[in-house]
Amino acid sequence: MTEAASPDSARLTLREMAPTDPVSLVVRRRILPGHEAEYETLLTEGGALLARVPGHRGTGIIRPPPGEREYTLIARFDTVNAAAEWELSPERAEWLTRVNALVDGQVSFEKQPGLEFWFTPPAAPNLRQPPRWKMALLTLAALYPVSVSLGLLLAPIVGHWPAPLRALPQMVLVVPAMTYLVMPVVTRWAAGWLRR
Repeated sequence: MTEAASPDSARLTLREMAPTDPVSLVVRRRILPGHEAEYETLLTEGGALLARVPGHRGTGIIRPPPGEREYTLIARFDTVNAAAEWELSPERAEWLTRVNALVDGQVSFEKQPGLEFWFTPPAAPNLRQPPRWKMALLTLAALYPVSVSLGLLLAPIVGHWPAPLRALPQMVLVVPAMTYLVMPVVTRWAAGWLRR
């Protein structure tokens, strides 16, 4: 779906996803030559608009390398419903009108589930994913203390339950903690090491 799609088609696409799932909107735009500074100003304005949207979890911008003109904007939301509110808002429509005047028409727009952006957007042309062994090691280093801590906290309540049932409440807490709290902080902290 492109950004030019109608609000009804955007709503239909979002309805196909669970309304409470986290989601990242990934938008790639090729900017007309000579309009980069103007687009940067609009990116700042867009970030300020997004910051006021309930459920917005953060924004990332991947700027083009020298000689190229494709920007990638990543907006993370804690639910599909929050993303839909932004997509269908009049503020976004007005902002897009000004942005579209700077774009040469080559736009891609994707929705990615929340867990896929623990590290880097896989399809982003300007980002190289870290080696898998580094992602696995960092995930293990972050997951182990979270899992053990929550296991100890829950032990007095569920310690007498059968093992498969004991694991369920722990996982219900571990997955959101890793997605929203731990991995965003850990990947920022380890960004230099991941890129080396």
